[in-house]
Amino acid sequence: MKKILNKPEDYVDEMLAGMTAAHPEHYKLYGDSGKVVVRAKAGKGGKVGIVTGGGSGHLPVFTGYVGEGLLDGCAIGDVFSSPSAEQMADAIRAADSGAGVLRLYGNYGGDVMNFDMAGELVEFEDITCSTVLLADDVASAPPDEAQKRRGVAGMIYAFKMAGAAAEEGRDLDAVTALAQKAADACRSIGAALSPCTVPQAGKPTFEIAEDEMEMGMGIHGEPGVWRGKLQTADQIAGEMMDRLLAEVPLTGGDRVSVLVNSLGATPPEELYILYRIVKTRLEDAGATIVMPLIGRYATSMEMAGVSFTLCKLDAELETLLKAPCDCAFWSVG
Repeated sequence: MKKILNKPEDYVDEMLAGMTAAHPEHYKLYGDSGKVVVRAKAGKGGKVGIVTGGGSGHLPVFTGYVGEGLLDGCAIGDVFSSPSAEQMADAIRAADSGAGVLRLYGNYGGDVMNFDMAGELVEFEDITCSTVLLADDVASAPPDEAQKRRGVAGMIYAFKMAGAAAEEGRDLDAVTALAQKAADACRSIGAALSPCTVPQAGKPTFEIAEDEMEMGMGIHGEPGVWRGKLQTADQIAGEMMDRLLAEVPLTGGDRVSVLVNSLGATPPEELYILYRIVKTRLEDAGATIVMPLIGRYATSMEMAGVSFTLCKLDAELETLLKAPCDCAFWSVG
C-alpha cells in the first residue's frame, strides 16, 4: 500500500481535521464523535434541514456537499463504512431548525439500517424526519428490481435540487417530494480500470489485469455486468450511453443534465475525450444539454474509472439545478 498517511486508523479523523481547517467558511465539526460535518454558518431558522451520510473515500461525496443551497449536515464513517446511528442522529439534530429534516442518501444496507435507528433516536426529541434513497445505478439491478439498485453519483443532483427547494422555504413534505422527483430523474453507470486501497485493509479492493476493465462496477468495487479487455474511449462511452438511454428515453425538446465523473484517478483530459461522445449521443437523441458537469464529483479513493449520470429535467428541476449554491467543491452563482 502506497498512501500519504500516518496511522490507517487516523485516516478519516485527520482528513476531516484538514478539510475543516482548509475551508472554515464552509465546514465545521459537530458533536463528540469528530465525524459529523455541518455548515459553518447555520441555515436560516425554520428551514427544512437536509442531511446525508455514508462512508469516507468518495470526496466530494458526502461531506463536501454541506453548504448553502445544498446539505445542512453529514455523518461520515470510516472508508467505505457506514457512520453509526448516533453520529447520524447528531447530524439530524444539528440540521433541525424546527421544520423537520430530510435524510437523503444512497441505498446501502448499513446506511439504511443506521439512519432508521437515528430516526428513532430523534423521534423522542420531537424532530420529524423523512427519507429519500438514491438508487440510480442501472448496472446493479434490472429495472423491475429498481428498489435494489445502489445509489451513486445521482445523489449530487438530488442534493442540489432538494437543497434549493429547502432554501426557498418549502415544507418537509414538499422538499421530500422534490428530492424523490430528482432521484427518480437520474440514472448512472460506471466503468472501472483499476482498484483502490482501503487504508485499514492495506490491500486493493479487487484484482484486475492491466489490460482489462469492468463495465458497471460499483463505487466500492461491487461486481459489474462484464469484465474484459480495455476498450477505446469511444467504445466505453458508447456502451455506457446505450445503457443509460435504454432507461432514459429522450426525444426532441427534452432537456437533460449530464455528469461525466472521475472515480478518482482518471484525469480531466480523459473525461473530456469521453464527453465528445456523450454530447453527440444526447444531441442525436434530440435533447438539449443543460449545465453539464465534468470532473471529480463522486470518487472511489484512487480508482481509475468513470461514471456517467443522466438527469432528465423539467422546468422545476432545471430551475432548482441553476439556483445558487456554495461549498468548497461546487458553486453555482
